[in-house]
Amino acid sequence: MAVLVQLLACMFGTGAWVAINGLWVELPLIVNELPEGWYLPSYLTVIIQMANVGPLFVTLMHRFQPGKLNEVAAIYTIVVIGIIACLLLAFLWRYTSLVGGVLHSTAFLSITLLLSLVDCTSSVTFLPFMTQLPSKYLTTYFVGEGLSGFIPGLLALAQGVGMHSCVNVSLTVNTTLGNATDEQHQILTEYLPANFSTNVFFLLLTAMMVLCLVAFFFLTRVSGSVGLSRDNLLAGSISLRSLNNVVHSTNGPKPSDGDESFSLERSENANLDGRPNTETDDPAKFSHAHLAFIYFMVAWVNSLTNGVLPSIQTYSCMPYGSMAYHLSATLGSMANPLACIIAMFLPSRSLPLLGALSLAGTGFGAYNMVTAVLSPCPFLNHSDWGVALIVLSWVLFSGLLSYVKVMTGVLLRSHSHSALVWCGAVVQLGSMIGALVMFPLINVYSFFQSADLCSVSCPV
Repeated sequence: MAVLVQLLACMFGTGAWVAINGLWVELPLIVNELPEGWYLPSYLTVIIQMANVGPLFVTLMHRFQPGKLNEVAAIYTIVVIGIIACLLLAFLWRYTSLVGGVLHSTAFLSITLLLSLVDCTSSVTFLPFMTQLPSKYLTTYFVGEGLSGFIPGLLALAQGVGMHSCVNVSLTVNTTLGNATDEQHQILTEYLPANFSTNVFFLLLTAMMVLCLVAFFFLTRVSGSVGLSRDNLLAGSISLRSLNNVVHSTNGPKPSDGDESFSLERSENANLDGRPNTETDDPAKFSHAHLAFIYFMVAWVNSLTNGVLPSIQTYSCMPYGSMAYHLSATLGSMANPLACIIAMFLPSRSLPLLGALSLAGTGFGAYNMVTAVLSPCPFLNHSDWGVALIVLSWVLFSGLLSYVKVMTGVLLRSHSHSALVWCGAVVQLGSMIGALVMFPLINVYSFFQSADLCSVSCPV
C-alpha cells in the first residue's frame, strides 16, 4: 500500500508544472513558427507571473476566510482546466492575429496564460493537500514535480527539437550596371524536421495531466482513510487511558503522569497493526528570524529558477550549439527529481547548510548569466570544454537549488499547514519579481543578443 501511495503522490506531483515546463522545452520548435521569435521566452515569463492572481486569491482566502475554501474541489477544478487548455493548445497554438497593427500569436499566449494560472495555483493547493498524508510522501511529491520538467525534456529530446544544419545558399543579385547579375553565397541555418509534431507533443502533455487527475482521485480516498484511521487511533488511545485510570483507581495506585504520557505517545506513534511508527510528524516551531530566513531562501531560489535564468537560457546555451542547449535543458530537468530523491535519503534541516547550498547554486547561476551577457560570443564557445562547462553549470544550478526547495518545503510542512500555504505564495512572489526584472532587460533594452550558429563569426 505504501508503494502505491508513493506512486500516486509522484504522479500527482508531475501535474504541478508539466504544462509550462513542456512549453519551455518545446520553444526551439515554436519560435520558428510564431511571430515573436526568440523574444517569446521573456513574454512567457511575464505571462506566467500575471497568473499569480490565482495563488493570491487562494492565499487571501486562507488568511481572511480560513476553512471556507474547499481544497479538494479547487484542485479538481484547476487540473480539469489544465487538461482542457493542453488539449486546446494542441490544435490552436499556431493561430495569430493583429494587435495594435503587429502580428501576435494570440491563441498561444492566451492559452499559456490559462495554463500558467493552473500551474501557479498548484503551488498553494497541491502542497497544502499533501499535509493530509505522512511527511515521507511530501518528498515523493517533489520527485514528481521534478519529473514534470524531466519527462517533457525527454520527449523533446526524442522529438529532435531545434536540431539544425548550416546550408550554403546561392543568391542571384542584379548589379547596378546594366542587366548583369552577380551570384553570392550565404550560409543560412536550416532547422531539421522533428520526429513528431508539436501537436503530438501537446497531446502527450494532456495525457500527463489526465494521469495527474487520476492520481489525485485515488489520493483523496487514501488521505480520507488515513485521517479516519488516525481519528480512530486517537479515540482508542483515549479510551484505553481512561480504562487504565479506572482499573488503577479500583485495584491499585494511579500511574504517574509520565506513565500516562508514555502510554498515549506509544499509542499515537504506533501503526494500525500495532508496530511502532518510525516516522514522526512532530511540529517544528521556528522563531520569527528563522522563518524570515527560510522564506527569503524560498523567494530567492524561485526568483532564480522560475524567473531570471529561464529567460536567458537560450542566450546562455545556444552559442555553444543546439546540443548544448538540449543537454542543459534535459539534464537540468533530470537534476531536479534526482535532487528530490537525494533529499529523501539524505535530508538536512540545517539552515546554515541550506544557505550555503543556495549560495553555491547562485554562483552557478551567475556563470550562466555571464555567458548570456556575452552572447553570441561567450568564452570557450569554440571548445568542447565550453560545452561541458555550460551543461555542468546548468545541471548543478538546477540540482542544488532543487534540493533547497525540497528541504525548505519539508521544514515549513513540519511547522504548520498555513506555513506551506505561505510558502506557495512566496514561491510565486519570488518568481514574479525575477520575471519582471528580466522582461525590460530583454525586450526593451535588448541587453542580450541571440546567436545564429551559421552566420555569427566569433574570434577563436
